[in-house]
Amino acid sequence: MKRTIFEPEHEQFREAVRAFLIKEAVPHSEEWEEAGMVDRGFWRRAAAQGLVGFAAPEEFGGGGLRDFRFNAVLNEEVVRTGTVGDGFSLTNDIVLPYFLDLADEAQQKRWLPDIVSGERTIAVSMSEPGTGSDLRAIKTTARREGSGWRITGSKTFVTSGMQADLVIVAARIPEDDGGGFGLFVVEDGQPGFERGRKLSKIGRKAQDTAELFFQNVEVQPENVLGEPGKGLRYLMANLAQERLSMAVVAVASAEYALDLALSYAKERRAFGSPIGSFQANRFTLAELSTKVQIARVFLDRCLDAHGNGELTAADAAGAKFWTTELEFEALDTCLQLHGGYGYMEEYEVARRWRDSRVQQIYGGTNQIMREIVGRSLGL
Repeated sequence: MKRTIFEPEHEQFREAVRAFLIKEAVPHSEEWEEAGMVDRGFWRRAAAQGLVGFAAPEEFGGGGLRDFRFNAVLNEEVVRTGTVGDGFSLTNDIVLPYFLDLADEAQQKRWLPDIVSGERTIAVSMSEPGTGSDLRAIKTTARREGSGWRITGSKTFVTSGMQADLVIVAARIPEDDGGGFGLFVVEDGQPGFERGRKLSKIGRKAQDTAELFFQNVEVQPENVLGEPGKGLRYLMANLAQERLSMAVVAVASAEYALDLALSYAKERRAFGSPIGSFQANRFTLAELSTKVQIARVFLDRCLDAHGNGELTAADAAGAKFWTTELEFEALDTCLQLHGGYGYMEEYEVARRWRDSRVQQIYGGTNQIMREIVGRSLGL
């Protein structure tokens, strides 16, 4: 079905993004997978092309494009070209909004130019050993000391944690210091801030994911985002866009998997006929094609709602769990059609299959997403 959500400027942006990724990312995917992280030089080149922090105001080097459709286009092309790493969605969709919406003027002048230029990378650390999707169970603490704070605790599963220059740390504030939660920006090199292991994952091997440790790290008032005590509210407010971003990736990935499956089903022959001509495979692909089209229409409606400020937390949660499960179904079907070849690392579907699985886990597990939707129904 023809999409109607994008304007000509979005499609022009798509062409530029695709050309850049084909030239600068695709040839290096294998080496980045082996290295376990994406080269910082690539990130600076992407920033020079206006692909990093483009929602930031022009005075800080951005494009002032707070239109999430541009984010969606970039994410779709990352999937289409097979670009490895989560840097674009992490920076533009998930972390940057904290700096745009919560940072004061002085903080934005200090941080945004380097973020937009790719000189400083950013991350947000929420998950902890034993907490997972339960943000209220955060144990990392922020205690007042004079006019500032002292952060103590540990975080895990931090995307870009090995390379991040600025890390937003979600921490619990004890009741005698006001209670609630706060968001604190810890900078690379601060005493007491240490990086642990670069975690070895099943998939998304080119994306560095780390453990981070904070031992009595001093945070001055100028590194506090927003109002201390309201951190949980800030996190919850940004999670809808984070989950929408994951849904964008999921549907693009499902579409790509369907294209791969259809192409292979037409070319691969068994018993003298293309495997797509067998009724079992034909019916499977017909059902998958219909589901993918339904997902596309639903997602585009969510993108439209988000642009109008109407996307609810429940809408985003529903989009996240349904599309990410469809994504894995599509890739699993594609892998199965490839038979033994699908299980070989040299085949593209193998990497995409293993890379997709985490989508059902991070950003809040799909079980938690169902809980959010269920509660919205008054249950």
